[in-house]
Amino acid sequence: MQETELIRKDILAYLEQHQQKELLRFVTVGSVDDGKSTLIGRLLHDTHGVYEDQLKAVKRASTRAGMEIDFSLFTDGLKAEREQGITIDVAYRYFSTAKRKFIIADTPGHVQYTRNMATGASTANVAIILIDARLGVLQQSRRHAYIGSLLGIPHLTVCINKMDLEGYSEAVFNKIKAHFSEFVGQLGFKAVTFIPVSALAGDNVVHRSTGMPWYTGPTLLEHLESVPAAEDINLSDFRFPVQYVMRPDLDYRGFSGTIASGVVKKNDVISVLPSGKTTRIVAIDTQSGELEAAHAPMSVTLRLAEEIDISRGDMLVHPDNLPASGRRFDAMLVWMSERPLDRQKSYLLKHTTQRVRAEVEQVAFTTNLETLKQEPATRLELNDIGRVTIACHRPLFYDAYRGNRGTGAFILIDSLTNNTVAAGMILSGDAAPETRDSQRPPALERAHSQVSHDERAERLGQKGCTVWLTGLPASGKTAIAYALERRLFDSKRLAMVVDPDDGLSTGVQPDGSSPWQTPELARRATDAGLICVFAYASPLRADRDAIRDTVGNERFVEVHVDTKLAVRKQRAVRGDYGPGHAQPSEEAPSTPDIVVSLDDGDPELAAHAIVQVLVKRGLLPSLYSL
Repeated sequence: MQETELIRKDILAYLEQHQQKELLRFVTVGSVDDGKSTLIGRLLHDTHGVYEDQLKAVKRASTRAGMEIDFSLFTDGLKAEREQGITIDVAYRYFSTAKRKFIIADTPGHVQYTRNMATGASTANVAIILIDARLGVLQQSRRHAYIGSLLGIPHLTVCINKMDLEGYSEAVFNKIKAHFSEFVGQLGFKAVTFIPVSALAGDNVVHRSTGMPWYTGPTLLEHLESVPAAEDINLSDFRFPVQYVMRPDLDYRGFSGTIASGVVKKNDVISVLPSGKTTRIVAIDTQSGELEAAHAPMSVTLRLAEEIDISRGDMLVHPDNLPASGRRFDAMLVWMSERPLDRQKSYLLKHTTQRVRAEVEQVAFTTNLETLKQEPATRLELNDIGRVTIACHRPLFYDAYRGNRGTGAFILIDSLTNNTVAAGMILSGDAAPETRDSQRPPALERAHSQVSHDERAERLGQKGCTVWLTGLPASGKTAIAYALERRLFDSKRLAMVVDPDDGLSTGVQPDGSSPWQTPELARRATDAGLICVFAYASPLRADRDAIRDTVGNERFVEVHVDTKLAVRKQRAVRGDYGPGHAQPSEEAPSTPDIVVSLDDGDPELAAHAIVQVLVKRGLLPSLYSL
């Protein structure tokens, strides 16, 4: 019975039939103006997947533009997209035929929207790459094929578009096919299919073209209806991340979630990770009733024979087929944030139903999206794709993304903004099994702060630094230090003063040497994001260099307080105002950041000059806010 007749006679039977149809997700990618949006619009139009009111609206807009119908308007819905004539955001559209249901993702072609393209392609079974028959294979074509392969899309369909503008030439089609086949053959797709089309004219999209009798393959729709999507689901490795513990009453306790991969049957023996305890499946429950077996990607509730401590984030697996387990692994990362990767910062890593703290330990390389060559790198910026090593604070249970997309994918989340900053695909990692008892870090593994310098700077509105005031006795170092502290505090900044007379046992020794406590105090205060002002004589250059090396040159500000002898004599309450028999000669800084004095008797002027240096060095915001 035809669908239209079934809808008219028995709508419930049609809905049931529609529910049982197999779902195929596909993504369209390609260079700018290759016709991705037009192709999707034609596909929707010719399969009657467009609502009447939407069709009327598109026809009205097309008439104003001097066209009968602009098929790209079915997907380019943003105002900016229509103004610029390009796709910016990912547009999802849905339609169905008698054989299948489809979800389409129309993704941008511009390199600056790589993150959007990766988002749309992450769950696709098929990638459709469009190539303009007039231009042939472009750099963007190879770039999108590479990203599709990286994301584990198994099937690649290459639509050579605008064949009508090349006279439906078989030679043009064969030339492009041969050129691109040589490249995509290295990328690991299960199957690559080439189809000559004209999206605007509708040739070989839904209906077979009369202008290309030499092409005997399927139309695009016929191909999409026949791609073996079910074969792409991993049914070998049972992975069930627990999402929710179902406890509606005292007599029922089930564990709910989506089967990430594999098949589970009633009476199967399963292991619970990370505890390693084993039990047996006594029931598989769904909304429609109890099942004898279930498979990915079904959502089910599993009931177990024994009462075992299981919570969200745990994983149920078959004991003879365990995933890899570890805190550290290598992955390919697509960076999606305007803010670059901060390797000193810990992020939230979302993997299956787990959230753990994690750091990016190392960036091995990034992939140049124009040349597809690997380039050494230490950071990732917006739209970069690179190989990294990630260290988690507790073990994950995962598989390599290439073999299991469900347990091989993850995202990184900024814990301050709660924004997703990256999407990752696991390559390899620690293989040693770990249990709940082994989640404690090894004895030799040093814990470290989970707050980076950049995070502190953002929160405090300043960068931690050490301001080192050096000069002869009675030159006014302490007066300037406290004037600087007051000025910073009044500007809502955090500062502290350390001088030999403040009671701390960290001053310079009588022989001029600097004890170990002083560099450590400077480093810790600076790491905490404070502006730490030291008012030390420190006549020896070696002592000051030791502080600089400990704190870091970029966070060390050397201030030479060079007050005249007459003023020092007047200020010398203790009678000590400069070099003499009891005071070693001063090794004055050769290149201080600033030279100040109390010759005019006003420490506020010196403090203001130092603030200007801090602003110039980027340690404080602009003077406008101070």
